[in-house]
Amino acid sequence: MMGRKIAVLFGGNSTEYGVSLQSAASVIQCINTEQYDLFLIGIDRETGQWYWYQGETEWISEDCWKQKGVCLPVYPCTDKSLHGLCCMEKGRVNILSLDAAFPVLHGKNGEDGTVQGVLELAGIPVIGCGLLSSALCMDKEAAHRIAAAEGIRTARSVTLKKGYSLQRAMEAAGMLGYPLFVKPVRSGSSFGIAKVSEEMGLHQAIENAFRHDSAVMLEEMIEGFEVGCAVLGTDTLFTGAVDEIELSDGFFDYTEKYTLKSSRIHVPARIPAKKAEEIKRTALRLYRLLGCRCFARVDMFLTQSGEIYFNEVNTIPGFTAHSRFPNMLEAAGLSLEESVSRLLEME
Repeated sequence: MMGRKIAVLFGGNSTEYGVSLQSAASVIQCINTEQYDLFLIGIDRETGQWYWYQGETEWISEDCWKQKGVCLPVYPCTDKSLHGLCCMEKGRVNILSLDAAFPVLHGKNGEDGTVQGVLELAGIPVIGCGLLSSALCMDKEAAHRIAAAEGIRTARSVTLKKGYSLQRAMEAAGMLGYPLFVKPVRSGSSFGIAKVSEEMGLHQAIENAFRHDSAVMLEEMIEGFEVGCAVLGTDTLFTGAVDEIELSDGFFDYTEKYTLKSSRIHVPARIPAKKAEEIKRTALRLYRLLGCRCFARVDMFLTQSGEIYFNEVNTIPGFTAHSRFPNMLEAAGLSLEESVSRLLEME
């Protein structure tokens, strides 16, 4: 008997292409192929072309998956009744009808609602957050405004657009106080983010951030440390153990996330159980407020006085054995294999 047809999307036209390959390979290895018919859909980093990949899983993690003989170009079919992808085989167009698609894509052009919108047009159910919640969570300014309107603490910030006045930017920075953070409004995995300790470094940090987006935020630094909470589910929600990032210097940038050279992640966080429960409740409020479904990681800051500040929601967190999201769930009693199994039934 044929199993449910699931497409796993990996790669992507994104600066986080390499991380997606590692996450996707990990997810694929967790899926029971006797229960599901898998279609591996690789997205080219440079062109954004979609391919039906039919090679070894190891080639994905090694980034040598795009080879002749194992890659067939495919295109989302906009006839919703077919809910699938079009592919050309032996001179004729065939349809790969799918029951659901699981995007394991990080950053822009994958986590920001663009791919989710394409899948929605094709009538393919998405395992994960939909178009609107993906776009909102990627947009730090919009997410913070919504959270603040609901009474959840957020850092003070000022947003700059192209053609901004440097003088006004400096005045805004002075109002926020140094050190502060400069970050693209829509970007993933800390790309383009800088911690600025004095006015002299502000202009360069802003210009660097504009390389990643058309809008840039100046954000006050919250004195405290970062905590996170993994959430799984749509109607009934399951939370992982709260984790804590311990930094010896700087901030949790892209390099630190994947090397942990000068930082450590503690799961569970070294905080009182009552405070951990409060963080979980805040994570669930944000998850529902921003329309998340299936899964997401909610990141917050905890100050020395015990105040919780919203940082961001990562709608497609890393899925490797070393990633924060699965480790938080595992600390709560749910293995990576069990987490993936639950997700495949959630679309």
